[in-house]
Amino acid sequence: MASSEGSNGSSDRSPRAPAARASCAPRTSANHPPEIERAWLRRCQGSRRAVRERPQTIRPATGKLAVLLPGLGAVATTFIAGVLLARKGLEKPIGSLTQMGTIRLGKRTEDRSPLVREAFPLASLDDLVFGAWDIFPDNALEVARHAEVLEARHIDAVAAELAQIEPMRGAFYPEYVRRLHGTHVKAARSKAEMVEQVREDIRQFVRRHGAERAVAIWCGSTEVFIAPGAVHQSIAAFEAGLAADDPSISSSQIYAWACLKERVPFANGAPNLCVDFPAAWQLAREMGVPIAGKDFKTGQTLMKTILAPGLKARSLGLQGWFSTNILGNRDGEVLDDPNSFKTKEVSKLGVLEQILQPQRYPDLYGEIYHKVRIEYYPPRGDAKEGWDNLDIFGWLGYPMQIKVNFLCRDSILAAPIVLDLALLLDLAARASMRGTQEWLSFYFKSPMTAPELYPEHDLFIQSMKLKNTLRWMIGEELITHLGNEYYD
Repeated sequence: MASSEGSNGSSDRSPRAPAARASCAPRTSANHPPEIERAWLRRCQGSRRAVRERPQTIRPATGKLAVLLPGLGAVATTFIAGVLLARKGLEKPIGSLTQMGTIRLGKRTEDRSPLVREAFPLASLDDLVFGAWDIFPDNALEVARHAEVLEARHIDAVAAELAQIEPMRGAFYPEYVRRLHGTHVKAARSKAEMVEQVREDIRQFVRRHGAERAVAIWCGSTEVFIAPGAVHQSIAAFEAGLAADDPSISSSQIYAWACLKERVPFANGAPNLCVDFPAAWQLAREMGVPIAGKDFKTGQTLMKTILAPGLKARSLGLQGWFSTNILGNRDGEVLDDPNSFKTKEVSKLGVLEQILQPQRYPDLYGEIYHKVRIEYYPPRGDAKEGWDNLDIFGWLGYPMQIKVNFLCRDSILAAPIVLDLALLLDLAARASMRGTQEWLSFYFKSPMTAPELYPEHDLFIQSMKLKNTLRWMIGEELITHLGNEYYD
């Protein structure tokens, strides 16, 4: 469990004291090439090995949990409204593994398959309080109505609660999301000061709502592509970059840094660079904070991580996979900018290569042509449509085709992911797990891993890893599906 890092827990509810700062910072400042990652890894390997032990204590989920959302748009309001409806017993949180899923514990003959929410000490939906930042002043009710994701009957049933959720001013630099022009934004003399303003927002929100703990999930727009650079290589370099307004530090990184400084677990739901660089890894470990990312796995990529493992399991070949999407929500508008699309394209293109491993299976996957397109089409709104054409081949090389037309709803698929990440990151924090939580790869298009590992994209392996990590956390036997003990 190299990336599901836990240490011996404590029943003390006070924040854990940060570790000494020196050990894991790379001393070079080059542009994030493999040799830097390997050097950073060598410095950290000793400490990482030291925290692989199973958590001895998971602190109870007492009191309120603040769920903080940078970006109060269609995804965030659909998530909030759904939780409120579920709390009232008006609807069920379909799509949420933590609420609707079960987990097998022990042998098949024991018939123990409780609901996940009953088997593990997760925060109750009744204890969630919602906060957000946005670059527009509309409250959650106004945003939900404008997004037109939910029907009026659902919005009206929780309208009073939604109207009370007003966004804090956004930390926003327009050069990173060029199609949006915010009117409800913070002003700061430097990016360092902007981080401090976001930290103060967190502290005030927690105090005002009487929350015991907080967790943050990035629900904002996709930013332009940024490659990790010198400023991302250590805590000292990053904080110097904040003071100097380094252009490689985007708005999402400011939110993430502020959350880590406040010991608030953070997940990145977009594909942009946010907490996936050495400085963030080091800060998360020092502050004892779990982090996860990136890019919610919702529509077309979800289908790829279901279909591609099936082709590979049957040793069926693939010549080409053409994917195109149309969507008309704010995400579609943002992705109409080529610089933002590049960020998303990088996230989506990596899935097939990692699942199918063409270097290991050259006869089956060595010449794949993989093309991804996203088109902004306003009439479709949040009802995203994805078309996929797969040219496959089987016995003796005979060609076949698979065609998929997925008429999905982007925010409907993303909302339960936000809920699960909030509850599972909070669980990880209470179990004293820190740093990258690879076991949450199940929820992401571009999963974060330890520097020396390739990401695992196969949805079924990801599901097994997630559930085995949950079992491991509470001392249950891991499930391997070997089953030899049943046969003589």
